[in-house]
Amino acid sequence: MTVLRSGTRKSPTAFRSIGEAAGDLGLETHVVRYWETRFPKEIRPLKRDDGRRMFRPQDMNALRAIRILVHERGMTLKGAKTILAEQGVEAVLGGTATLGAGPRDMISPARELQATVARAFAAPDCTTRLEDALRELADIKQRIDAVRARRIA
Repeated sequence: MTVLRSGTRKSPTAFRSIGEAAGDLGLETHVVRYWETRFPKEIRPLKRDDGRRMFRPQDMNALRAIRILVHERGMTLKGAKTILAEQGVEAVLGGTATLGAGPRDMISPARELQATVARAFAAPDCTTRLEDALRELADIKQRIDAVRARRIA
């Protein structure tokens, strides 16, 4: 339940403003607005005559599911959209959504790349390899400069 400024609590079935929705989910309002544009089938808040968005309980559930997939599971928005389209919001919230065919698919490509880079820089011979590559590049540069100097002369 959302605690209002007056100290009263909102019912779980009550509509929420964008600030209340973002506060309940631990997000910034601009993130909620962006997700609204990326997930138009799942998030469809009602818009009042004055243009303010009012998020319904099903919109809040969709936002919670997206937050779980993106922030907790490390998925991309595209991946989250695919999971929601295939399995639905309830499967994600219930914890029954499968994120892929096998254990390899449980890690997002972005997280896998981060792990690969971390392993590469953690390797003990990383500094030596980088220094060797730098020496080779410096040697190649000297050769190119020598050829340029001969052409000019």
